[in-house]
Amino acid sequence: MQDRSSLGRAGRATAVATAASRAAGFVRILVLTAALGLGSRLLDSYNVANTLPNAVYEVVAGGVLAGVLVPLLTRAVADDGDAGVAYAQRLLSLTVCALTALTLLAVVAAPWLVRLYGPGFTAPQRELTVVLSRFFLPQILFYGVSAVAGAVLTVRGRFAAPMWAPLANSVVVIVVGLGYLAVGGTTRFADLSAAELALLGVGTSAGVLAQAAFVVWSLSRSGFPVRLRADPRGVAVRRIARIGGWALLSVVAAQVLLAVATRVASRSGPGGLSAYQHALTVFQVPFAVVAVSLMTVLLPRLSRSAARRDHERVIGDLSLAARVAVVAVAPFAVALMLLGPQISVLLFAHGRSAGPTVAQLGVVLSAFGVALVPFTGYMVLQRGFFALQDTRTPALITTGVSAAGAALCLAAVRLLPPAAVVVAVPVAYAVAYAVGLVATALALRARLGRIDGRALVRTHVRVLVAAGAGAGGAWAAVRALAPVVAPGWPGALVTVVVAGAAGAAGYAAAGRLVRLSELRQLAVVARG
Repeated sequence: MQDRSSLGRAGRATAVATAASRAAGFVRILVLTAALGLGSRLLDSYNVANTLPNAVYEVVAGGVLAGVLVPLLTRAVADDGDAGVAYAQRLLSLTVCALTALTLLAVVAAPWLVRLYGPGFTAPQRELTVVLSRFFLPQILFYGVSAVAGAVLTVRGRFAAPMWAPLANSVVVIVVGLGYLAVGGTTRFADLSAAELALLGVGTSAGVLAQAAFVVWSLSRSGFPVRLRADPRGVAVRRIARIGGWALLSVVAAQVLLAVATRVASRSGPGGLSAYQHALTVFQVPFAVVAVSLMTVLLPRLSRSAARRDHERVIGDLSLAARVAVVAVAPFAVALMLLGPQISVLLFAHGRSAGPTVAQLGVVLSAFGVALVPFTGYMVLQRGFFALQDTRTPALITTGVSAAGAALCLAAVRLLPPAAVVVAVPVAYAVAYAVGLVATALALRARLGRIDGRALVRTHVRVLVAAGAGAGGAWAAVRALAPVVAPGWPGALVTVVVAGAAGAAGYAAAGRLVRLSELRQLAVVARG
């Protein structure tokens, strides 16, 4: 009980930090959307250019840093006489050197990267995207430093600090977006001046630099001596390469799916790409606040239990995290499915946004609601393999998931009209991640002997009943309000608030009736 109580406290702190950072991220998206115009080719170019540093970083380093470093750092803390300080310093130094070289290579390769992610762009739009991407690609180094410093903080028990860091990023970019609006910046990429281009390019990368600086500052404040070491000995590069090679395959597979989805969305006409990316951002918020917070706190615990070969503790913690996560995200999944159009109007029907693109985004949001629960369960259970330092199994499963999702996206291009293709992308995600969830659960069961399957199935069935009751209440509220609310964001706000309250009440009431015990754990966390 003590362990679960400490997990809850750490999870609360992490969830608060994640929620604050995500809220600021939303404001950033709204400001940029208002400034550049949802549905404009300029916003599409900005989004593709800003996707590239994340994609390159994730393909080459992100999977290794996320899935491998925390277990290795945890063992270094336990085994090394200096509590893993020298190991962490050498790891940070190696990351800076490797990602500096990668950044330079990516800047040179920018034209090919833009062609990969934006095949539907015209030649002038592609040229602008290349210029913007060269402003943005140095973010690869900043993200890498932030990730390693954040992993060291996590192992040292400072879970919340890395989650606060994106807030600094968002604040800088919000200022940039407001400045762009203040100077009357254009929404037409053909009319973009050199000063406006520099404001967007330098300002956006400055946000990621601020994020990295915040994490390094937090690490220094924790008492860790932040300095670079020229001697890489002791980092166990071969071991990282051996374990991380499979993690790299996993991330490459996930990025292939992202690249295919982005290419498919770019073929849906002006605004299709931005509709997909903004809907994906909204979709990720409940997952990040709930599941990422749980996983960040849980992975060091799982790694310690796995190192002691305490598989019963691994099974118990994984089961608890998966059950709490699905109970928490299910209402958000229902809200996206039922209220996607209203949420889209409420968030994005402002400034220079195009009405048809806002409407399209709402439909895409509704489709993404179907994917939220299987995606969350899949991501939580995969952490069990990472704790066991088995990156091969999740890499093979992720490859299958990405292949299925990419095939469905490409099939949609052939079978559906262009305007409907972008809506098919989240449906492809839902099918692919549902298959991945089942495959991951079966593989974990084979590895650990059991996965607390009865409790997991029981919780999912009860969640389905409770979510159905919540959906009924929300749907009735939407129907009742439809004839009386005004169009536009004020009416959307009323609908979201009233229908959301009705759905939440129905979910909570039905959850009590079917004895959904995880609701009580969520209530304790919320009150804390």
